[in-house]
Amino acid sequence: MAKLDYYAVLMVERNASADDLKKAYRKLAMQYHPDRNPGDTKAEQKFKEINEAYDVLKDDQKRGAYDRYGHAAFENGGMGGGGFEGGFGFEGGLGDIFEQMFGGGRRGADRSQTGSDIKAAVEIDLTQAFTGAKVNVRVATRMSCDACGGTGSADKNASADVCGTCGGAGRVRAQQGFFVVERTCPTCGGAGRVVRNPCRVCSGAGTVPRERTLAVQIPAGVEDGTRIRLSGEGEAGPRGAAPGDLYVHVSIRPHPIFQRDGANIFCRVPLRMSQAALGGEVEVPAIDGSSAKVKIPAGTQSGDQFRLRGKGFSVLRSTQRGDMYIQVAVETPQNLTKRQRELLEAFEQESAGQGSVSPEHEGFFAKVKDFLKGMAEGG
Repeated sequence: MAKLDYYAVLMVERNASADDLKKAYRKLAMQYHPDRNPGDTKAEQKFKEINEAYDVLKDDQKRGAYDRYGHAAFENGGMGGGGFEGGFGFEGGLGDIFEQMFGGGRRGADRSQTGSDIKAAVEIDLTQAFTGAKVNVRVATRMSCDACGGTGSADKNASADVCGTCGGAGRVRAQQGFFVVERTCPTCGGAGRVVRNPCRVCSGAGTVPRERTLAVQIPAGVEDGTRIRLSGEGEAGPRGAAPGDLYVHVSIRPHPIFQRDGANIFCRVPLRMSQAALGGEVEVPAIDGSSAKVKIPAGTQSGDQFRLRGKGFSVLRSTQRGDMYIQVAVETPQNLTKRQRELLEAFEQESAGQGSVSPEHEGFFAKVKDFLKGMAEGG
């Protein structure tokens, strides 16, 4: 039975973006998922078609092949839509495949293996994120073997022999349906050469496990979850190949005073009831270590905000700064003395019924009264 066009299966145009493809896939997969359609064989088949189509179109290389050759690109065990099951991985680009098909010849092991990338994590406080900081990161990695100088051979002056499996190419080819594809040579691991007399320390790998400490510069304005890449600071490559990279994940500890939202800083400032009622001035800290005075108008309410321009957080790779917002929280008095209680009771008696003193309070209970009255009359 002829297969449907993958774009038609996902109900998208041929020029659909990656985001469009993902949205269409999620919508259709949710609709035809077997758990939502128990016993429905048509829905199950549709679900399989959706997955097959998305598996091809989400991958730029497979999508490019499909756009050129249609389903023929994946026939006879080629790059199957089910995640390369039973076939070789599409490890080279399309240019590599066309080079093999149309006279490129054996290219040799020109793409030496590089060392593996490694990951590390650091935790800094908010002030370090504001100013930038240099922190030490200790990582477990692989470094060049001192015994063999990274060659992998017990004799430092001996050269590695050409691999008999790939002839020094570092990759082997296989006919896979419409394509001639290649994969990394399983004998030499892609190096194109093998060591006949391996080093006893590193067993021929050219690298040994080590721990090392690196100084990492954290830029000012960094955000929580930022990933910093240090090129060439990963694991040493096998037998003298280029090293990988180090990726440092930055997390920021919560601050006891400030909360950050992008380039803006928020600071919750509790006010005594008398301060909020009478007004006044309060001094608040800023993230840069300075302080600022904020004028509090009489009658300030909980939740009111005051903005301090340019007192916020630093912006990554910029000299600009965000703003700081003071969030007011009016605190109700506790543990009153006898005299304080008498004064508050006197205030309550004098202000009761005066809408101008507590307009929101009086307005709310006036609405409640009208509401209850209306319910009674309606009953």
